[in-house]
Amino acid sequence: MSEQPAPADHARQQLEPAAADGLRAYAAKTRASADQFAAVLEDIAANGLPSVEDCTPWEELREAHLARLARQRPAVA
Repeated sequence: MSEQPAPADHARQQLEPAAADGLRAYAAKTRASADQFAAVLEDIAANGLPSVEDCTPWEELREAHLARLARQRPAVA
């Protein structure tokens, strides 16, 4: 993304303070996730792939993630 300001002939609509705060929080969360992902890739580049015994099968990861999503969403009658 460019950090240059928008040209003067295109006025930008300002966000409400709460919306701007929410957007900043989302940006921070996204940046943290990207940093964590980059750290994993750097570790793999430096040390190689982990052994199969040290890894969690993708099916277990999927089921755990689906269970987390189900707990976050209220049940529908």
